[in-house]
Amino acid sequence: MLDAHRQIWGQGLWHNNPGLVQLLGLCPLLAVTNTAVNGLGLAVATLFVLVGSNLAVSVLRTRLVPEIRIPAFVLVIATLVTVVDLSLQAWLHDLSRTLGIFVPLIVTNCTILARAEAFASRQRLLPSLHDGLAQGVGFGLVLLALGAGREIIGQGTIFAGAELLLGEWAAGLSLRLLPEGYGLLLALLPPGAFIGLGLMVALRQYLIARPARRPAGQPAASSP
Repeated sequence: MLDAHRQIWGQGLWHNNPGLVQLLGLCPLLAVTNTAVNGLGLAVATLFVLVGSNLAVSVLRTRLVPEIRIPAFVLVIATLVTVVDLSLQAWLHDLSRTLGIFVPLIVTNCTILARAEAFASRQRLLPSLHDGLAQGVGFGLVLLALGAGREIIGQGTIFAGAELLLGEWAAGLSLRLLPEGYGLLLALLPPGAFIGLGLMVALRQYLIARPARRPAGQPAASSP
């Protein structure tokens, strides 16, 4: 059981990461990740929906006839997204305005429907929970890393506007890493998102494909 859960987490975080490998959910990933706070906010919202939909689908999997399973999955996802959207509007209104239409668009995120159909509809509750958490955390880390990188390069800050997500106490988390007025505007524009994601995908491929390094002077092992 432990090995199975480790494999699920390995798939979600690295081997089958939704943002770097499956390349699903790219619309919100590329649209709102111009700051780390925006990326983190969307990551938390997506994680909640992904975990909730996996759990609901796992519970309902034996009670749905095959002909209506996809509409039923979409209905579950839409309900959870509505809960998230209304909660953001009620308690995190400024962040909700910043994320805009991309919170409701979580309904169309292919990652969530794909996990519901490919995994949760075939697995019990606990593995479905682990899969939702693993895929959500993996996707969220990509959102956070891309947002942080674009924010640093584009405007020289990190976690600017943290109070929008965490409250007034988090205003002190914002750091300025470059002098004001310095920064590459391209990083904050849509092309910067494509370039940033492309570099992240390329880095992952490099880490996978690089040959094993041998200590200097050590000969390669000879075959018998």
